[in-house]
Amino acid sequence: MHIAILTFEGFNELDSLIAFGVLNRIKKPGWRVSIASPTARVRSMNGLVIEAQASLEEASSADAVIVGSGVQTREIVADKALMVQLRLDPARQLLGAQCSGTLVLARLGLLDAVPACTDLTTKPWVQEAGVEVLNQPFFAKGNVATAGGCLASPYLAAWIIARLEGTGAAESVLHYLAPVGEKEDYVLRAMQNITPYLNEKLAASFS
Repeated sequence: MHIAILTFEGFNELDSLIAFGVLNRIKKPGWRVSIASPTARVRSMNGLVIEAQASLEEASSADAVIVGSGVQTREIVADKALMVQLRLDPARQLLGAQCSGTLVLARLGLLDAVPACTDLTTKPWVQEAGVEVLNQPFFAKGNVATAGGCLASPYLAAWIIARLEGTGAAESVLHYLAPVGEKEDYVLRAMQNITPYLNEKLAASFS
């Protein structure tokens, strides 16, 4: 099972790396989580340089893909040579977008008639792309999910875990990561946000 987190120049560390950390709490043979980038190295919005673990081509064949956000997303969606490399397909992949990553899915035509979540800065750009923006942290329809706000990234990661490994696995990971003294409340809130959008029958097709 390969989960790729698309991470571009100017990326938001919280959006890519929190999801990376949460998803890597699943320890089983064949479970692989990768930072996927168009170049060998990318620099974050705050100057952190990381190395890519997968290419965009590999991400296009992954079982699940999260599109991370960053300060250069509008430039990314305007780069036709880059966008044509993103061959994402909800018929065979779980697709998630965090904050301005929602704009990428919108420009790829993957949010047609589907409302979405994003951050407040990106909201008008997503609306300009013809997508209704919801005032909530998480939303999913079928195999496509979006999250708004950096600290909503655990919800997106937990949705992917729940879809691929079941709700018990998602709850266990969230419980381990949640602040001490707040674990039960944190897990309850997180699961209340994602459970309405889970479909166990769909999940079986990825197992």
